[in-house]
Amino acid sequence: MFYAIIAEDKPGTHDARMAARPDHLSRLVALKELGKLFVAGPHPAIDSEDPGSAGFTGSLVIAEFDSLAEAQDWANADPYIAAGVYAKVTVKPYKKVLP
Repeated sequence: MFYAIIAEDKPGTHDARMAARPDHLSRLVALKELGKLFVAGPHPAIDSEDPGSAGFTGSLVIAEFDSLAEAQDWANADPYIAAGVYAKVTVKPYKKVLP
């Protein structure tokens, strides 16, 4: 089943986000290589593909896991948590309907 991992950044953590980004992305690439990643990306703080110094307000990952507990464990191990970037992370089941 798919699970949505919805994360909200703490204010003022853009530099910490950028420092932890390579490790964060490597985990996403690993999910992609397993054929389990549906979509992933950040939420820009402004209406722009490249928000520059405005940074981001959080992230969304939708990926396939065997259970909610497995999805939660994966989310809890995110390098952005260890770096103090995320203020809150919500994990919940996701059902793709369209397209």
